Amino acid sequence: MATPIGNLEDITLRALRVLRQADKIACEDTRQTQKLLNHFQIQTPTVSYHLFNEGDRSLQLTAETEGRARIAIVSDAGTPGIADPGAQLAAAAIAAGVPVFPVPGANAALSALIASGLPAENFTFHGFLPSKQGQRRSMLEGFRVEQQPTCSMRRRIGFWRRWRTLRRRLARRSMWLWLAN
Repeated sequence: MATPIGNLEDITLRALRVLRQADKIACEDTRQTQKLLNHFQIQTPTVSYHLFNEGDRSLQLTAETEGRARIAIVSDAGTPGIADPGAQLAAAAIAAGVPVFPVPGANAALSALIASGLPAENFTFHGFLPSKQGQRRSMLEGFRVEQQPTCSMRRRIGFWRRWRTLRRRLARRSMWLWLAN
């Protein structure tokens, strides 16, 4: 279920209802989610669900849903499963025959694209770039090859990047510069 990105008022009424009706909320960071729950006076119990326990916790939560428990999954901000834990749990639930219901809401990638003023008809999102320079360079070079003038419409390409890292890389004239051309 999507959670607000910075502004608690960005949560949907449906998301609030689901959080209240869930038997348990699986959270990327229980402390972060507790701020949201406290703000909206939601008392649903929470359990941690993050990168380091995703495999084991997915099995546990899937078993609970097979027993008819209603589990909501949230990330710290935005939509679980998009550069955040969640995909393993969704896949495990589907494999066990448990229905998965996404609850849409705030989306940082789409919000950034819209706020950029760039044409948004043709874009792709690729999550975080690899941290190793060689892998990152290969990935970016692959996008550059795909953007050759054989296509009549250039595609916008989005990535997650920590602000400090991005600023440092741009200052060093990294490969990001050709993405703006």
